[in-house]
Order: sequence, then C-alpha cells, then structure tokens
Amino acid sequence: MPAGDGLPLPWPAPQSLLLKFIAHHLWDPAERAEDPTHGMPAEVETGLRVQDLLRVDGPHAPDKVRRRLTSWSILTRWRGLTGEFSAPSLKTALRLAVRAAPRQRRRKSKKAVTGDVLAKLLVTCDGERLVDLRDRALLLTAFASGGRRRSEIAGLGIVDLVDEEPVHADSKDAASPVVPCLTINLGRTKTTTAEDRAQVVLIGRPVIALKQWLAEAEIDTGSVFRRIDQWGNIDRRALTPQSVNLILKRRCN
Repeated sequence: MPAGDGLPLPWPAPQSLLLKFIAHHLWDPAERAEDPTHGMPAEVETGLRVQDLLRVDGPHAPDKVRRRLTSWSILTRWRGLTGEFSAPSLKTALRLAVRAAPRQRRRKSKKAVTGDVLAKLLVTCDGERLVDLRDRALLLTAFASGGRRRSEIAGLGIVDLVDEEPVHADSKDAASPVVPCLTINLGRTKTTTAEDRAQVVLIGRPVIALKQWLAEAEIDTGSVFRRIDQWGNIDRRALTPQSVNLILKRRCN
C-alpha cells in the first residue's frame, strides 16, 4: 500500500507512482529548507517512521533507491506483468533527482585501493610472466572501470568486450595522442534497475594491459581472467570471486 495515498498498491504500478516514489526518496535539502512541501510529505514520513520503515533523516542513498526499484520491478514480473521501470522519463527523473540530492562521497571500504596503492600493486606485476600480465590487466581493469566487485571481474567474458574507435588522450585537445578505447558490458549489477545493463568505458593503459594479456594467453573466447597453474598453464575456466580476492591479497603482501 503506497503510504502517500493509503490506497492498495496497483499492479503494475503506473509511471506516476514510480515518479512519486523517486520524488519522495531523493530530494534536495537546500530546496526543502525553502519549501517544506518539497520531497516526502510530513504525514507520509511520520507514518513510515511509526512503522519503523524510515530511519534516515535526509534523502535516501541513490543506490538504495535503485535497488528498491529493481526489487519492485522483479515483483512485477513475477506477477506476469510489465511495468514502466525502463521508461525514458523514469530514467531521466532518477538521474535528475540524484544530481539534485548531493551526498558526501565516501569510500566503500576503510581499506579501499586508491591510486597510490594501485601504483604499488602494479610494481609487483612488472614482469612478462603470464601471471604478471593477467594480474596487471585485472587490477587496471577493476580500478579504471570504477572499482568493480570481485564477482563482476571474475565473470567477465570476451563477449563483454567491445572495441571502440580510438580517442584522444585529452578530449579537449585534438593534437593530443590517440589511445585505444574499449567498452565493457557488465550486464546486471547491484546498482542497475532490472531492465538496465551497465556499461563502462576503458581508455588507454587499462586497454593496453587487457589486450596484451589476451594476446599472450591466446584467449579469444570464453572467460577473460583465468587460473594459471604453477607450470604456467592457463585453465579454461574463469577465476572465482575468491580467487580475485586472493590475487589482490598476494599482491598486497
């Protein structure tokens, strides 16, 4: 039952209700200070707090709103219905709402791999062994693509890599050197809605490292990152998320 009107939740939810959900959960604190009616209505907020369904004092985290929309979309499909979750107007509203509800950026981990840490890790991969080429490509790909989860890196396949036209190293300088460009299709991730498919673009050094690994390992189908045994033989199976974790720990040591 939507807390905003007290009526039973319609299935599928109309686009207007989805837009209201976004407006109630992602709002601009500066605008709320000038207009008390902006964002979630006071009576709705009170009702949710009484039921212990609302605990934050400010706007929700964008990722949490996306996850809830995804869950809503999945429930809709389980009922054999098609919702409006991929409607262009909904995506636009979500993007604008996220932009209007700034949140302080925080590290996802107290031990996040920052640029200076990455530089030290890459020094340990400064060799021509297959394991060095693989780990260098893995670290650069994970870092340059926005900090991927272990499962996303482990599950990366050749079919997910799309070559793009080379671009200038400095997009504002047509005379700057041209560097390789690659798009990675990540498929469904934790922060996408049910019908979305995340994509990231790699430019320059990570692309070079990735292509060098694939060329030396003679990988043109299947999984991108694979296990290498002590004799230098490459397994046909993909690394597991736990293997990615162990690789990172080994390089850290």
